[in-house]
Order: sequence, then C-alpha cells, then structure tokens
Amino acid sequence: MTSSAAHDVSFLRLTSLPMLLEREIESMILDGRLSEGGRINENQLAATFGVSRGPVREALRSLEALGLVELLPNRGVFIRSLDIAQVVEMYGVRAALFGYAAQLLATRAEPDVIARLRALLDEMGEAAQAHDFDRYYPLNFAFHDFIVERAGNGVLTAQYRGLVKQLRLYRAGNLMTGNTLELSNEEHARIVAAIEGRDAASAYQTSFDHVERGKERLLARSASAGRAEEQSA
Repeated sequence: MTSSAAHDVSFLRLTSLPMLLEREIESMILDGRLSEGGRINENQLAATFGVSRGPVREALRSLEALGLVELLPNRGVFIRSLDIAQVVEMYGVRAALFGYAAQLLATRAEPDVIARLRALLDEMGEAAQAHDFDRYYPLNFAFHDFIVERAGNGVLTAQYRGLVKQLRLYRAGNLMTGNTLELSNEEHARIVAAIEGRDAASAYQTSFDHVERGKERLLARSASAGRAEEQSA
C-alpha cells in the first residue's frame, strides 16, 4: 500500500468513527435508552463502544449542533430537555415545512408515489380500526417522511427530519388514543386526495392543518397529564 493510500484509509477511519458513534448515540437518545434530561457519561460511552473519549466527544458535538444534547459549562453534556412552549414553536415550523413538502409533491407526484401513499393509508386504516398504536406509529412516521423525501427539496428534508428528531425528545406519552387514530388517518386521506388531484394549494393547507391538529392533541394531552399530577399530589 502506498503512503498516500495508507493516509486515505487512516483519514477514513478517523472521520467515519465519530459519525458511526453519532448515529448510535442518537439512536440511544431517541429510543429512550438514554433518558431525557440525563447527563451523558463520556467515559462510560467510550468503554461501551471500546473507543477513546475523543471520537465520543466529537460525536456529542455533532449531536449538540443537531439540538439533541446541550453542553452546560462546568457540568457536562446533557440530553436536551424541551418544555411545552418550545415544542409548540417547533410544531409551528414543522407544520409549515410539511405543508410545503406536500405542495411540492402535488406538482410532481407520479403513479408510484400515489400507490405508496395509498398503501400506507390502508395499513394505517387497519391499525387505527384495531386501535393498535404500536403498529400505527411507525406507519404514520413513514407516511410523513415519504412525502417530505419525495418532495425533492434536500434542504427541506434535512430541516424537517432534524426538527422531528428534536420533537421526539418530548415524550408526553401516547398522544393518540381511542378514535384519534382514525381521525388522524382521515386527515391523511385528505392530504393524499389533494396530492393525487395535483391541487398544490389544498395539499399545503390540509398538511399544515394536520400538523396543527397534532399540536392541539399534544396540548390537550399535556394539560390532562398536568391535572392528573395535581390531583395525585
């Protein structure tokens, strides 16, 4: 191996390890293996992954830029904790981004795109009728993400996905219970109809309103949880 090739391999290892660690630590945060608001122990993570602290620290800096962790001077790195006011602001931006994605998709949706949206709609309908949230949730996520990805705007996709990751830090419990699954999917059906009909204005509005209603469900759930805590105190 030439010195140049050896240098390239060494550089790749040094640059890819922090990226791999970033993805794994991000997964640990988003699926709850690392608790919201909790302090991240760099030494423990380094030991878990069998690496030095340097790549772990670099991965955490990237996660700080993504808004998933925060560095508190003289205290360490903590998983970001969101309050309801921050979440409401994020939902407003998410509604605008998702609306714009649907608007863009309505101008370019091909038959394969509509077929995929219809398939997801049917699967979510079955899960909603069974009140199966565990099945509905990943399908719901896939539905939204598919629309954003196929809108064809890379900047929009990156911003939307980053925002969704941050919102997952706010674990307010199951926000969709009972018939709200069916109501949510009725909203999805209106979005698909607008995209299929190539009605860009309607696609934007129905998608924007859908996210706004999700925010309303979150606020109602948070208020209910707050009252329950007061009563049990």
